[in-house]
Order: sequence, then C-alpha cells, then structure tokens
Amino acid sequence: MAGILLVDKPSGITSHDVVARARRARGTRKVGHAGTLDPMATGLLVLGVDAATRLLTFIVGLDKTYEATIRLGEATTTDDADGETTATTDAAGVTRGEIEAHLAGLRGTISQVPSTYSAIKVEGRRAYDLARSGQEVVLAAREVTVSRLEVTDERRTGSVIDLDVTVDCSSGTYIRSLARDLGAALGVGGHLTALRRTRIGPFPLADAVAVDDLADASPWPPAEAAAAVLGSIGVTAAQARDLRHGKRLTGIASVLPAPRAAAIDPDGVLVGIVERRGQDIKSVVNMPEEVAG
Repeated sequence: MAGILLVDKPSGITSHDVVARARRARGTRKVGHAGTLDPMATGLLVLGVDAATRLLTFIVGLDKTYEATIRLGEATTTDDADGETTATTDAAGVTRGEIEAHLAGLRGTISQVPSTYSAIKVEGRRAYDLARSGQEVVLAAREVTVSRLEVTDERRTGSVIDLDVTVDCSSGTYIRSLARDLGAALGVGGHLTALRRTRIGPFPLADAVAVDDLADASPWPPAEAAAAVLGSIGVTAAQARDLRHGKRLTGIASVLPAPRAAAIDPDGVLVGIVERRGQDIKSVVNMPEEVAG
C-alpha cells in the first residue's frame, strides 16, 4: 500500500538500515526517506512507500522538534557521545544564569557550522568519511532558525552538567552543533549524549511504529499526508483528468490555500501536487490513478 510511514528509529542502527527493513517488510524496493537520523539518535523517520515517495520532496524541508541531552564539561570529535573525548573541563562553576545567557545567542536565525562528522558532501564525499580518514574538513556556516531552545531539566554530577532540552528548528539544523557551540561559549566544551526526534512538520512521533512492526503498519494515505503538509483543494473528476493529462485549470488559482496544494478528486484520491501558474493551476507532481486516499 502506497503511503507515508512513520517509524520510531531505535539507537544503534542507521536510517538506511530502517529503509532496508521497510523494503523487505513491505515487499517493495520503492521506499525512501525524508531526512536521516544519526545512528546514536532515536525517534521519528518519515518514509515514503511506492508512489508516495513522490511526496518526500515536500516533507524534507519541514520544521522539526527534538528532545536532547547536552553534556557540558566534555568535548568530543563528533560533537556527540559516539566520538572520542578531546577535552574535559570542570563545569561545576557554570551557573544557570550563564547557561541561559548563552542559550539566548543560539535562538532565532543563526549562522551555524555543521559538525565535521556530518553527512554533508565535500567535493563528492561525505564529511564524516573525510574526517574519519584523517583529512581536514572545513564546512561553511549555514543559516538556520532555532525557534525554541528550552531547558527542561538540569543535572549536576561532579564536574559535568547534563541539560535536557527541547528544540524546535528549521530543517538542516544540527543539534550536535548547538551542544558544541553552547559548551564553547561557556568555555567548558559540550557534546550531545542523547537525541530523539519527536516531530517533522505535521507528523508526530506518537503515530510512529517500531521497526519490528513495519510489515503490518498502516501508512498515512497519500491524500491525507499531502493535505497535512501542503493544504488541499477539491477537484472534479473532469478537472482531475485534465490535470493528469498535463492540462492547466484556467482562471482558478485563487482557490489555492498556498502556492502549492494537494489536489484531491471526489473519491478522496490524490491526483497530484498543483501550483499556481499566473491565474492558472498546473500539476507539478502527478500520482498514479490507482493510488487511493
């Protein structure tokens, strides 16, 4: 069944491992993802199955929510617990007021340098592959938006401080980099010890299934998923046929709730994703007619 599958990834496996399991469980090679998680991280992965893989491009850039634990007092090569410790500094003297003051500088639209051990490509190779081979990796800063960075708990043990945080952020934000940059600003170093993604756009972790339940999981129907991401318009059977044949619907662009929307026929079938072209509407992604819902 084509659709959008929400999966709760466990720690210790890669996102590509989850995709491979989904392909076996669903009996199809056509499974893709809308953004990976590091092996250490857990939580929400959004997968597209069969024709619904066409929707992933509209999901990749959605805002996300994470729950994470930042350890102050230790820096690592990877900016998370999977790396080797590079420095330890007694953080016991750092006050909550100092922490909050430096967290403020990490909120809003900021310039962030991704972790050296990231999946960003440098001249065709992943940055983490270059770093692991001993090559120097210099990544350019990128603009990201952190709309929420809130401490929900604080624990002090000896020379380290563990901060549980909730983060709402734009796509492309590295939570590991937030941990690194907070530790650097405080002068004690920092890294991520836990990371769990709890939301991608309108998709909540609460609706996700375990990897062992992929075979029996019911995906979000394409129409429901597309409407949740982009909004929707209803089209007649004749309009649906015209869109599938590449024709424009003339003079009705004002009915779109946004520049793009899901076009849904009278049977609840997703016709495709349409966008404004002047005063007209044109399909930019067509779905097979047999994909219902």
